[in-house]
Amino acid sequence: MKPFTGIFTPIVTPFDQHDAVDEVAMARNVRRWMKTTLDGLVVLGSNVEAAQLEDSEADRVVELVRIEMPRDRALVVGTGRESTRATIAATRRAAAQGADAALVRTPGFFKSQMTAAVLERHYQTVADASPIPVLLYNVTMFTGVNLPVESVARLAEHPNIVGMKESGSDIGQMAEIVAQTPASFTLLAGSATTLFHALCAGCDGAVLALASLVPDACARLRELVAAGHVEEARALQQRLTPLARSVGTTHGVPGLKAALDLAGFTGGQPRPPLRPLSPPHIALVRSQLEALAAPPSVSTELGAVMSAPARI
Repeated sequence: MKPFTGIFTPIVTPFDQHDAVDEVAMARNVRRWMKTTLDGLVVLGSNVEAAQLEDSEADRVVELVRIEMPRDRALVVGTGRESTRATIAATRRAAAQGADAALVRTPGFFKSQMTAAVLERHYQTVADASPIPVLLYNVTMFTGVNLPVESVARLAEHPNIVGMKESGSDIGQMAEIVAQTPASFTLLAGSATTLFHALCAGCDGAVLALASLVPDACARLRELVAAGHVEEARALQQRLTPLARSVGTTHGVPGLKAALDLAGFTGGQPRPPLRPLSPPHIALVRSQLEALAAPPSVSTELGAVMSAPARI
């Protein structure tokens, strides 16, 4: 069986009124996610506001989440840094805290010098030093760097590089990665707005902000594609897309945190300079949650959540 397949969610970091990590709220959120069909969690990704966390905070978040997660659920930790040295150090710390795999983004500050050869050497060096499996992380929207398919194919030959998260919506590139990597190599999509198409292209699952809210619906979409129920899967994708867009590319972390608050989790305020979602946009997200919850056949879990009007 391929490692790290299925539906994962990149969790948010709740902050308290003093802009410190709200450990109680985070633990409560994780316990609730562990009652769903999620295959695992991703911490220290973009939705966790990893770029906003100090190293000591980031390490504590990993420790906290691991405590609340059973060992049969995978904990994937974002350990990418701008230097190879810092990435190796972060990866080793994550492993010591119980991470099952490291999700390593492409360095992007010196993007004009991030050639295929430079990126391949970076990942090979990290994978050689990592005590846990490594997942490549291509997130061009934030880094401005695209990891070439040919580089992915070469890196997939490394025994400690077991898969990749592709956060873009280039379905053709995903299909090429599937075609040029070994059958044992895991490819995870990172965009819920194109999940149906990514699964049809051969992705083995996904890491989705949307799965924080409707994990069962995301898992159902994957099951429908695997079973060849294309029309039903396409219809479910169409229903999920408005909310997926709001908590993804349109409003990002503030949108996701607002949606989690509405759904009974603790999203809380984003860390400055990010600003909370505006009231009109919160109203839009609320309407999207309610629309998705309306037919119980789509997501009974969210339907149950939305039946509690005090939370809305």
